Amino acid sequence: MIRVLAIDDEPLALQKLVTYISKVPFLELAGQCQSALEARQFLQNDTVDAIFCDINMPDLNGMDFVKMLSTPPLIVFTTAYAEYAVEGFKVNAVDYLLKPYDLQDFMRAANRIKERLEVSPTSLASPTSSHIAENDDVIFLKTDYRIVKVSISDIRYVEAMSEYLKVWLRNDAKPIITLLSMKKMEERLPQNFMRIHRSYIINLDDIQEVNKNRVILDAETYLPLGDSYKESFQQYLDTKFLGK
Repeated sequence: MIRVLAIDDEPLALQKLVTYISKVPFLELAGQCQSALEARQFLQNDTVDAIFCDINMPDLNGMDFVKMLSTPPLIVFTTAYAEYAVEGFKVNAVDYLLKPYDLQDFMRAANRIKERLEVSPTSLASPTSSHIAENDDVIFLKTDYRIVKVSISDIRYVEAMSEYLKVWLRNDAKPIITLLSMKKMEERLPQNFMRIHRSYIINLDDIQEVNKNRVILDAETYLPLGDSYKESFQQYLDTKFLGK
């Protein structure tokens, strides 16, 4: 069973959460609170696997409450304001329920919690050295409230987009969009990847042509070569170049 905590300052909304939780066979209601302050006290004496939390609450709103938790469980926000979705993503929320939501919406969020817990975060974060050796071609990325497995060898290039990255894969027309820094991605990728621009990391195996200040991966993909990266890129080309 997945133990969950329901938080909402509106009695009717809280009762709705409690009722929906009771309808999901794999969820167990661990507690219900009408404020974030009450929830903080509850969590000092008990642990849960997930929290369904309203955002707009007096004294301490749900977003700030979650940010204060040192080791937060999985979070599903409930809110009447769609603009909180992006903010919720930044604090690793599994999902958000836009009020008024129905049982089908709630089941979607509950299933996402179940899926996340079936992928053991501890085993991913602290693998044994032999596990790393066997799976060195694999990374896990969070996208659209899911954790997806990606083979590094399938990555064609990575594109920076503000606080997010677009990870373009072979045989996939749409990129994976994930909240991650270029620096962290660059550190994880192996030596056959190179940063050629502040906004681009490429798989060197995918280069088809180099034309002046452009690196061409295919007929539709022309990536710019940044001034700060020209020297290191040229050094790579020199190691591969045959001719005068």
